[in-house]
Amino acid sequence: MKKWLWGILALIVIGAVAFFAFGPGIVERGMNKVVATRLPTVTPATRKLHASLQIADMHGDTLLWKRNLLDRAGRGHIDLPRLIDGNVALQVFSSVTKTPRGQNYDSNTDRTDNITALAIGQLQPVRTWNSLLERSLWHATKLDRAAAASGDRLRVIRTGADLDALLTDRAAGSKAVGALLSIEGLQDMEGKLANLDRLHAAGFRMAGLAHFFDNEIAGSMHGVRKGGLTPLGVQTVRRMERIGMIVDIAHSSHQTVAEVLSMARRPVVSSHGGVQAVCKVNRNLTDDEIRGVARTGGVVGIGYWDAAICSTEPAQIARAIAHVRDLVGIDHVGLGSDFDGSVTTGFDTSKLIYVTQALVDRGFTPEEIGKVMGGNVLRVIRAGIAPQR
Repeated sequence: MKKWLWGILALIVIGAVAFFAFGPGIVERGMNKVVATRLPTVTPATRKLHASLQIADMHGDTLLWKRNLLDRAGRGHIDLPRLIDGNVALQVFSSVTKTPRGQNYDSNTDRTDNITALAIGQLQPVRTWNSLLERSLWHATKLDRAAAASGDRLRVIRTGADLDALLTDRAAGSKAVGALLSIEGLQDMEGKLANLDRLHAAGFRMAGLAHFFDNEIAGSMHGVRKGGLTPLGVQTVRRMERIGMIVDIAHSSHQTVAEVLSMARRPVVSSHGGVQAVCKVNRNLTDDEIRGVARTGGVVGIGYWDAAICSTEPAQIARAIAHVRDLVGIDHVGLGSDFDGSVTTGFDTSKLIYVTQALVDRGFTPEEIGKVMGGNVLRVIRAGIAPQR
């Protein structure tokens, strides 16, 4: 009997080790896919143009996963080697803290949470198991540690001076990549305005108000009520503008978007998504909402996955970008991949040259391409992360 019990115990231990060692990677591999899609033929002229660009992506969820950002991974969409291969100057890394079970684009409650199991399975610090705030602070710590160990290849951007120094060094030949922290839904404030300042102190410089469910700040496009800003939400938007945190309306309900755009005093972004004129999915922006973002001086980030563009082809990304350009001008559209955000795409960040080629093929000029691929986002970030005077 003793031997039998020891055998059972050994199997349990082996199973637990296997789960914690391989389980998170298996989960991610199934959620962040690259599939075969129609890719354009890249010309020598486009290669030269792409190498000259300062590229910025407004949204990636890589910090959610248990991966070393500095190592080339065999799964997912983003890591430092692939950012360098793609000639990315600035990657915005979002902190995902809670997602509902059965997540969908239509209606979700806040009663369940997938991320708790992921936090435990990835052996994150115990403090992150039941605190959304601590999950975001842990993501900031992960990024800081990666930057410190990168040999200056990865730099966390907190100020306009940080950004300008990065771009100056890249213009002189450096391959350093900037990283800016964002938040996917301010449920991580845990209902306390003071926690916004804690998040800002940790390095966060952009934040979406809601994610896949209504929270204490705002209604979500995918929530049950889909309401607008709460009184705390109004205070939060004003505080974000004051301290230098860019307001992101991605995933927000139509009512929240309208209320934010009507009160905004600084540029607002939609960090990742699409446009309903090209892909009629509820999370994508209407033409009136695009006009509203443009009126604030902000930028609409176009994603690369099927719910954003109804395709995974670079040509469809270019089509959505062209719609925004034609509607409000070239200064108000950029990239917002949602890489590593449980999405399926046709390429990873090392292959961004396909987006450049798709823009060339659609007739965009080199100056327009420079703005779309990064110039517009960099302009808004430089202005938006400065504290209000």
